[in-house]
Amino acid sequence: MNASVPPPTAHDVLSPSSLNRLVRGLLEDAMALLWVEGELSNLARPASGHVYFTLKDAQAQVRCAMFRPRSQTLRFVPGDGQRVLLRARVTLYEPRGDYQLIVEHMEDAGAGALARALEELKARLAAEGLFDAARRRALPAYPRRIGVITSASGAAIRDVLNVLRRRFALVEVELLPVPVQGKEAPAAIAAMLQRACRSGRYDVLLLTRGGGANEDLAAFNDEAVVRGVAACTVPVVAAVGHEIDFTLVDFAADLRAPTPSAAAELLVPDTALLRTHLTRLHAQLQHRAAQALQQLAQRLDAWQARLHNQHPAQRLARARERLQSLHARLRALLPARLALLRARAQQLRGHLHGVTLRNRLDIARARLAALQARQQQALRTLLRQRQAQLEALRRALHAVSPLATLGRGYAIVFDAEGGIVRTARTPQPGQALRARLADGDISLIVAPDARGKAR
Repeated sequence: MNASVPPPTAHDVLSPSSLNRLVRGLLEDAMALLWVEGELSNLARPASGHVYFTLKDAQAQVRCAMFRPRSQTLRFVPGDGQRVLLRARVTLYEPRGDYQLIVEHMEDAGAGALARALEELKARLAAEGLFDAARRRALPAYPRRIGVITSASGAAIRDVLNVLRRRFALVEVELLPVPVQGKEAPAAIAAMLQRACRSGRYDVLLLTRGGGANEDLAAFNDEAVVRGVAACTVPVVAAVGHEIDFTLVDFAADLRAPTPSAAAELLVPDTALLRTHLTRLHAQLQHRAAQALQQLAQRLDAWQARLHNQHPAQRLARARERLQSLHARLRALLPARLALLRARAQQLRGHLHGVTLRNRLDIARARLAALQARQQQALRTLLRQRQAQLEALRRALHAVSPLATLGRGYAIVFDAEGGIVRTARTPQPGQALRARLADGDISLIVAPDARGKAR
């Protein structure tokens, strides 16, 4: 041993395990979680569920381990040669003294670029107003026809049809088949959206597919598809993937549903609830109809009473009473007038005693003639007045008389008991009736029409 180097004490000598433990502590304390990007190689997935691999680039490599709880969160199947982005912590595997990374999260490095591009597209479309809530339209409460844009062979269309058939079998459903993944899917979906909107056949459109990886849902993040949804003149419901999946069409659609089945639930009402609602409305309608009928019955009673008062027979009876009163007054007026004249004549006779008999007689004759002439004139005037009044009353009575109505071509129909037939529904086939016309009566027999009813 070199004399210039002091010999180590017992505390200065480390064993390999102590050294590795010390280095491990230094590494873990000095370096927090890191993002590391590289290429996978030597990938191994034993039955334990852990994933072991080497991450490398052109100049170096490092061993990595991803334990089972973390590996179960992987959304893709990693393979050798694949470029990935890791979030990991640095540590040391003490038994072998190997420095390694313990991986907490792994994603496809290409998928990360896609995610960034997707966020940029989302921000640009949002800035244009395509995702504004004010643009969203309410769905029709009772759609007559629904267009479902999806794959004809997928599970989504079966789920949608089952729910619609159970909830509201009256709705018409038309499948508008398109590929929902692959290179041709975005153009096909955008074209189908445009055709469906232009057709004017649908009250609402459902754009849907089942769940899948991010790559499977890429068509629903395509700019042309998103713009097609936003430009559609028909309300669009988007139901893409599972509840945790979000695509750009979800933001542009008028409504986003977590699953295809949930979308079908939102599109149509529940028949059972509708039946309950209709029952309640029917009860309300019956109650209001009964109230309306009661009010109409009261109004009808009032109209019948008013019509009875204005009936021609009633008016004729009142006119007859007035005519009889006028006749009585006329008969009472003549005797009173004669009595007055006799009293006047008697007065004149008394004056005759003061003159000669001849003069008195001449004067009396002259006065009597004058009085007779005045009386006759007064009687003629009075009679003309009474005749004019009677003529006016006669014309008034004639105007309201049923006979005047008959003279204009109408008839009054009586049944066998003499009652007036007021409606065509009353007579029975074969029943004998009598029709009164202006110049007489004719007998009638009710004949049945083609349906056996009276006519």
